[in-house]
Amino acid sequence: MEPTVLIGIGVGILLGAIVIFFLLRGKKETPQPASAVPQIDVEQEIKKAEEEAFRLVREAQEKAEKALREADEKAQRIIEQAKQEAERLRRELEEKRKELKEFEENLYSKERQLERKWETIERREEEIYRREKEAREFERQVEAKRKEILELEEKLTKEQEEIRKIKEQELLELQRIASLTLEEAREELMKRVEEEAKLEAVKLMKKIEEEAKEKAELEAKRIVTTAVQRIAPQIAINYTTTSVELPSNEFKGRIIGREGRNIRTFELLTGVDLIIDDTPDVVTISSFDPLRREIAKEALERLIEDGRIHPARIEEIVDEVKKEMDEKIRKMGEETAFELELHDINPGLYYYIGKLYFRTSYSQNVLLHSKEVAYLAGLMAEELGLDAKLARRAGLLHDIGKAVSHELGGSHTDIGVELCRKYGEPEAVINAIKAHHEEEPVKYPEVALVCAADALSAARPGARRETLEAYLKRLEKLEEIVKSFNGVANAYAVQAGREVRVIVNPEEISDEDAYLLSKEIAKRIEEEMDYPGQIKVVVIRELRHVEYAK
Repeated sequence: MEPTVLIGIGVGILLGAIVIFFLLRGKKETPQPASAVPQIDVEQEIKKAEEEAFRLVREAQEKAEKALREADEKAQRIIEQAKQEAERLRRELEEKRKELKEFEENLYSKERQLERKWETIERREEEIYRREKEAREFERQVEAKRKEILELEEKLTKEQEEIRKIKEQELLELQRIASLTLEEAREELMKRVEEEAKLEAVKLMKKIEEEAKEKAELEAKRIVTTAVQRIAPQIAINYTTTSVELPSNEFKGRIIGREGRNIRTFELLTGVDLIIDDTPDVVTISSFDPLRREIAKEALERLIEDGRIHPARIEEIVDEVKKEMDEKIRKMGEETAFELELHDINPGLYYYIGKLYFRTSYSQNVLLHSKEVAYLAGLMAEELGLDAKLARRAGLLHDIGKAVSHELGGSHTDIGVELCRKYGEPEAVINAIKAHHEEEPVKYPEVALVCAADALSAARPGARRETLEAYLKRLEKLEEIVKSFNGVANAYAVQAGREVRVIVNPEEISDEDAYLLSKEIAKRIEEEMDYPGQIKVVVIRELRHVEYAK
């Protein structure tokens, strides 16, 4: 029963008791005839009525209070049930959130697996293209060998013909000798023996020379092989991006800042591009300069660790990292010199040696390349009994000009020569800097070993790869070849140069001519270009008629 209904019943009972009380009092005051009404104790009746009224009031109050208590208890139960239901719903919602989070994590894991699989597929494609190129190269070599065999067969046929003629001449000569005197025959015999002895001597000299060359070649191969086997080359490929791990995804918003002011300040001070995408807990730093990428990476990691990310703090951190980076570079150069046991190098060169770590040549790290050349040259010098320390010194410093050539401009050999002369390096080092690019002849045997070691390090599989410049030149040459044909309106190299789309003038080229043109273009590309895999030639002839309804 509702509390309001119970309260109304109680009030009604109370009002009824009051009415009865006043009615009884009214009867007491109204005089009754003595003959009609019996004698009644009025006071007692009134008192009873009042007690009855009070009793009824108390019962009404007790019932009302009991009803209120029951209502409170019922309301409390309803509230408890509501709380339990809310707790159950909250637990269900939390479970749903956990399931959703697990699903998102599984989804990110699947995406990463797909990315890795895609990278594997791309590497396999590159390997297939490389093998196809090697197969074509092998076919060309086989064709060249076949031509050599044909030439040898022709040469052998000619030699056989010459031998036949010589035999005929010998026969005629014997016939002539038969008519000579004893003295004339002896002289003729001595002359023949002398000629044959000279011929045998020449053959013997040639054989000895060939054997000496073969032994020297084998010895050289042994020395180079021993030197290569004794070092463990470090392979470091520097790309154009660096990733920085974040403690959580919320740091991305803090790095960007209000209206992007933080990220703009950071990019302006470091000279890099920050790539903030949907990859969880990762920020990518993009720049072609490895030194800028390293400074930006160190500064960003310090800002994340510090937690205070705003333009003033960014400027302060970047300045600190730049100052510390100079000392780090100098320390790296000093450690490299000590590692190669070159303790007498002028300390002024330490900074330039360390800076080579942040330069690449055809994606090959220049400092690691220089160390590899130094080790190879030193080991070969030890095998040959030459000055191994001088060979290591020249090998380490042969590309020192690359440390600042991008800042000053000009040839790295000229800049390297200027630096080494400034810091008092020996003449053999100067000769190595120039000779490894054939700008001057080799003057020292150690320098010859440096040139050989430089070629070995650069030719090692995986050491270098095609540059962006060479790639763009290949695409430009492809488009240039196509545009040289008559009737071609435009040409576009697409899909990394694996397809070229040719737009022709429909007034000049018919459908049959377009078919022939695709074959001629493909033939010209095969003759004039070297490329991995194959190139698809698509000739497009389209005729449009346009009119406007007004």
